[in-house]
Amino acid sequence: MMPAFYLSSDSLARAVGAEEVVVALITHARGHVVPLEINRTSSRGLYWLEPLLEVDSPQGRIGFGPLTATDVPSVLEALKGDPYSHPLALGLVEELPYLKTQQRLLFARAGITRPLYLDDYLDHGGFEGLKRAVTIGGEQTATEVFDSGLRGRGGAAFPAGIKWRTVRATQAAQKYIVCNADEGDSGTFADRMLMEGDPFLLIEGMAIAGLCVGATYGYIYVRSEYPAAVATLRAALDIARAAGYLGADVGGSGLAFDMEVRVGAGAYICGEETALLDSLEGKRGIVRAKPPIPALQGLFGLPTLVHNVLTLASVPLILAKGAQFYRDYGMGRSLGTMPFQLAGNIRHGGLVERAFGLTLRELVEDYGGGTASGRPLKAAQVGGPLGAWVPPSQFDTPLDYEAFAAIGAMLGHGGVVVADDTLDMAHMARFAMQFCAEESCGKCTPCRIGSTRGVEVIDRLLAAPDQNSRDEQVIILKDLCDTLQYGSLCALGGMTSYPVVSALKYFPADFGLQSSEADQ
Repeated sequence: MMPAFYLSSDSLARAVGAEEVVVALITHARGHVVPLEINRTSSRGLYWLEPLLEVDSPQGRIGFGPLTATDVPSVLEALKGDPYSHPLALGLVEELPYLKTQQRLLFARAGITRPLYLDDYLDHGGFEGLKRAVTIGGEQTATEVFDSGLRGRGGAAFPAGIKWRTVRATQAAQKYIVCNADEGDSGTFADRMLMEGDPFLLIEGMAIAGLCVGATYGYIYVRSEYPAAVATLRAALDIARAAGYLGADVGGSGLAFDMEVRVGAGAYICGEETALLDSLEGKRGIVRAKPPIPALQGLFGLPTLVHNVLTLASVPLILAKGAQFYRDYGMGRSLGTMPFQLAGNIRHGGLVERAFGLTLRELVEDYGGGTASGRPLKAAQVGGPLGAWVPPSQFDTPLDYEAFAAIGAMLGHGGVVVADDTLDMAHMARFAMQFCAEESCGKCTPCRIGSTRGVEVIDRLLAAPDQNSRDEQVIILKDLCDTLQYGSLCALGGMTSYPVVSALKYFPADFGLQSSEADQ
């Protein structure tokens, strides 16, 4: 009798050959008349090891990876004797240093449970937070969220509890919960992982929010590039509804809450909360001026609680374990854990969930293993395509909202894109301006016009024939970045200056500049 097998159904795992491995397992078993139990789970987030095959043993799950279909016969043969003799054997997966040293709260079920098996979710603490929220009531639920110190896991890191109390206190016949799942930043995939791998967690978080603030309906706005997440969420909603966790009587509370999935059309600007609300209303996604804030006048002009996936998914644990449990993780005002995502030129790309406070160097070098190319590190862009380029000299900065703000950077959604010494930072600065020009909603002049002028200024800077000409363009470029940062209506224009200014400051040679010129 063969032991149980576990293989991720995550999009990345499938993209690198997980389905072929499954076919090979089934084919080999059929040829040898051996019954196989193959469980399709969520992903551990150890992406450099995918496809990762896990096999039950008396000590725990043994891993093999990265696997190909042609490796299957030899793995099955090794399982008849000493599994550790196989060259792709990784040992006990839970003991792998990359995984063992993490502090997984949000992703505690990652790689363990099957995404659409409600019993799996319940067996691992699912809906305990909702049960407690029903018991203690809306006011105490809002207090728990406030006391936990949870901050929005997007760009602004605004305290979640303040939003909850604001929406709860606002009188209206109808209120909404909106989940911003338009994960469009380069190097980010935590939202997708969670929606594909642990959809009931997001559903539970939104249901708790709805009961707390008095909202009866919610929307999950998912980017169109995530078809597997959309399908998984819709299936999970049906299951949760049938089990009484959504509908007219949520979890026996006597209160109603339901939700649906809406699919975006690919506009990066719709990751901004007010543009997202316009899109949900069937309009072109254009940034709204504030005030009024969405908590007072949001979707269809009604009070709306808007959070991203990771923020809402943090709520069930806070309710189940209590605010103090959550506050025990992190540092300063950055409390709890953050799922950091390693991508780019990195040896061990994947997801690392740790409490705020570890350094960027620990993340990139200890977890990531340095560059995949083996060349020296040049920089890491933290926080998406509009995040600052952080040089190795600042890699000892703690991953903390305030610490990063102090060096002119941001954590954003936790994406970290690593580059080696071959990357041309002048071209990356130009890309930031071009990206802003193409993705701007066009509502405000600094973003709409400034980004286009920025591309032109960088082109003139790179083509400048002498030092005086370069000096002139640097002055213009810095003034333009100030205008974008302080004059734009939203963070798209406001953050475009970050990669440009940081590239100029730390990598002046890429622009043909001396350090003194860049620091003017």
